[in-house]
Amino acid sequence: MRLRGRDPRAAPASSAGAGDARRLAPPGRNPFVHELRLSALQKAQVAVMTLTLFPIRLLVAAVMMLLAWPLALVASLGSAEREPEQPLALWRRVVDVLLKAIMRTMWFAGGFHRVAVKGRQALPTEAAILTLAPHSSYFDAIPVTMTMSSIVMKAESRDIPIWGTLIKYIRPVFVSRMDQDSRRKTVEVIRRRAQSSGKWPQIMIFPEGTCTNRTCLITFKPGAFIPGVPVQPVVLRYPNKLDTITWTWQGPGALKILWLTLCQFHNQVEIEFLPVYTPSEEEKKDPTLYASNVRHVMAELKPEKLERDLDRHAESARMKQGGSLTLPKFAAQLEVPESEALEDLFALFDERGGGEMDMREYVVALSVVCRPSQTLDTIQLAFKMYGSQEDGSIDEHALSSILKTALGVAELTVTDLFRAIDREEKGRITFADFERFAEAYPDFAEEYLYPKQTRSQSCAQTPPAPTPNGFCADFSPEDSAAGTEAFRKKLD
Repeated sequence: MRLRGRDPRAAPASSAGAGDARRLAPPGRNPFVHELRLSALQKAQVAVMTLTLFPIRLLVAAVMMLLAWPLALVASLGSAEREPEQPLALWRRVVDVLLKAIMRTMWFAGGFHRVAVKGRQALPTEAAILTLAPHSSYFDAIPVTMTMSSIVMKAESRDIPIWGTLIKYIRPVFVSRMDQDSRRKTVEVIRRRAQSSGKWPQIMIFPEGTCTNRTCLITFKPGAFIPGVPVQPVVLRYPNKLDTITWTWQGPGALKILWLTLCQFHNQVEIEFLPVYTPSEEEKKDPTLYASNVRHVMAELKPEKLERDLDRHAESARMKQGGSLTLPKFAAQLEVPESEALEDLFALFDERGGGEMDMREYVVALSVVCRPSQTLDTIQLAFKMYGSQEDGSIDEHALSSILKTALGVAELTVTDLFRAIDREEKGRITFADFERFAEAYPDFAEEYLYPKQTRSQSCAQTPPAPTPNGFCADFSPEDSAAGTEAFRKKLD
């Protein structure tokens, strides 16, 4: 089932009234924007750390880089395109161990005292390519230095003093922006290495191709999946109370991120190796399909605590049967202290500005975040919370509330949709009724929820703008302001 909203840019110019009401608001945070807010206590901590621990950490990091440089220089001599010797010479294995130890010391000095690793890294013969996501920072280099896997990066990087030498050691696949044929050559190199039966080091690829704030997985680029060989998905997490790690197109710059991160007492990072994904024959022929399916596997992986919280909040909301919550009660339900961030979250669901919210709406939104590709599961959960205790049925108003929250829209008319589902005209529908209708009409949102936009676009013969990725709205930098103006105004 596809509950997909229409792109605001595709709406006709004449639909300024009702059309605006149907425009999609962001279902969550813009994945290309990172807002970092420090409390007074956190600012004081940064000030103290800047004068004490920060210069020491910076000095240690520089010393570790200088220690690693001669080792990497000697080990990287010779042609980078030459196939590595098998097995590796003893001196190369010693250099590899020393470089890993030096890099780990550098990260430890930077506050990454413990790197939590879950799962098992596959052998090169099992999976020649590791796909890492979400990609959110240059600190994502931590798993690269831990494994000394090859990466794909800009050719200009090899000219950076010291760092360029360290990069050459891991035998990366360089992409040149000056060479128009570079992309094709890169794909050929990746294919050749991936099909070498483990003779080359594994290649770590960030298939998103850019940094986000980890609120969702954006569309995977197909490059890593063109060879059609098994890949191992790897999930990166930074479960820190203050997110100084994220580096996006709008937010703190690279130097500020480095400064603030080194000013934290402790920085957490989790690396989870998922089971190797072996493509089907269809996926081998269609890299885009292969990329999309791997992305779904990684997106559906969620922390167990978040899943338990979802069930607990859903049961609490069902028992309250639509009872309103104030900010203090909302904080108590989430078991967190009241804060500015919590006030922003509360404001998203306090539509009337009266200081009260419906917990059921929060649970639906949380389910969308936890299970972005399992829309029916979210709708079923909503029916349990909104439905009557007798048969779990809901009325038209409840359906409107569910779909507004699930789709992330401010206003939504569901009268036509409700009547289409309610064939017996009972005035109430069950989840079974909704599921049967969704299976029979998988694109019902186009006809019943946005009919005016559909007809207007059909008359103008303008195809609907494609959704850039399945889990987020269109958050491209040049168009982000158009769909988020009302949303930001509400937060302000």
